[in-house]
Amino acid sequence: MKTDTEIRTDGLRALIEALGPVEAERFVALMLREPFDYTKRQRDLWPGKTVGELSTEAMKRRQCNLP
Repeated sequence: MKTDTEIRTDGLRALIEALGPVEAERFVALMLREPFDYTKRQRDLWPGKTVGELSTEAMKRRQCNLP
């Protein structure tokens, strides 16, 4: 199991790779500035998808090393 510091470091690294350093910083600032309900946000990301469908898709992506 990763430590909290490792998770934060990996997450920031992933953001920088996906968005670039400037947009990654903007994303972090937006998330800190905007109060949100994490559970609702996750539900809204994939409307109409079941947990099983999301799990299957995640496993496929992991096998192919897709984001």
